[in-house]
Amino acid sequence: MQTIVTTDTPVAPSPDQTIHTLSVLVNNRPGVLMRICQVFARRGFNIDSLVVSQGRDANYSRMTIGIIGNPSGLEQIIKQVNKLIDVMHCFEHTSDNSVVHELLMIKILCSPTERSQALQITEHFNGKTVDLTPTSMIIMITGESSKADAAITMFSQFNIIETVRTGKVVMARGEQPT
Repeated sequence: MQTIVTTDTPVAPSPDQTIHTLSVLVNNRPGVLMRICQVFARRGFNIDSLVVSQGRDANYSRMTIGIIGNPSGLEQIIKQVNKLIDVMHCFEHTSDNSVVHELLMIKILCSPTERSQALQITEHFNGKTVDLTPTSMIIMITGESSKADAAITMFSQFNIIETVRTGKVVMARGEQPT
């Protein structure tokens, strides 16, 4: 199997940095995302993934931000983000207190004779075929980032045309609000 590196292939952080997942509830107004991003940039944290969507109430948006940086500065960043005018709250989520998933779509070249093998891999990852032509397939897989990485590795035996990943979305476990 060949190793496929795309623009959305995750890169492991250096030893002094770790990956953190933050959930931020904000007023749905222009410029809020820019102000939050400036807090991360000033503290030397890189945004690894970013998902923003309107909440059930159109006045608010939920941001799920995956960041990479030195863990010693994380607490200060969360405090600074919480102080911003349009931020309702900012929390860090871990695998212990939340469910984190992402969506991967992968387009492969696949002849009719290779199709059954591609469908077996898709089934193994509980994926779904969302487009099928005589020469290609688009497969959608959801789950943890490691599952998406493993699926890309398995599909690398085919000619991967492109991959698209949503980035992480997070929801607190149990009755605790995200």
